[in-house]
Amino acid sequence: MTIVDKSKVLIRIIDDDPVIRKSVGFMLSYEGYNVKTWDNAQDFIRDDAPSIPGCIVLDIKMPGMTGLELQKLLVQRHSETPIIFLTAHGDIESAVESMKDGAFDFLQKPLNPQKFLTIVERCVQDDFVRKKIGMPQEELEHNWKKLSDREKETAKLAAQGMSSSLIAERLGLSPRTVENHRACAYKKLAINSLEHLKNLVNAISN
Repeated sequence: MTIVDKSKVLIRIIDDDPVIRKSVGFMLSYEGYNVKTWDNAQDFIRDDAPSIPGCIVLDIKMPGMTGLELQKLLVQRHSETPIIFLTAHGDIESAVESMKDGAFDFLQKPLNPQKFLTIVERCVQDDFVRKKIGMPQEELEHNWKKLSDREKETAKLAAQGMSSSLIAERLGLSPRTVENHRACAYKKLAINSLEHLKNLVNAISN
């Protein structure tokens, strides 16, 4: 699954090494992402807009506030923006600590570009879905599998803006049956609005 419009997400890079900020930033910008960089955690805390979907690419060892310290602060503030840690030190203890606190992944420098971009894509998709629908990608997919084939068909057509009567005509069902399928789909997907349904179906279909 891929994000439909990468320009709607933001990749935050926090690293005191200007070469890393420039090279990683260029790599991500070339892929179509919006990118913003900081050379320290304090400025990031002051400037960031956490409501924008995306992820944080974070150096684990920096002067002043370290990456691990920033992660702990973000956890305390209930931030759900996923973090990908970067390190040139191969510090296994730090890796374990970061993952326990909810880091999305932990990568060593120099980066393998393809592996890094794949992880960023998964990370961003997860955050995009969480912020748009209110649940992570894994939960969304789990809930979608609960639907019957008819409920999936009904949900997809409803997400296109079709009324129950039009869906009934398309599927050869009664409008009441369509309404029942729609209600069951909403319940199983744990959503309560057409906007959420549209975002969910879009995430599932891409």
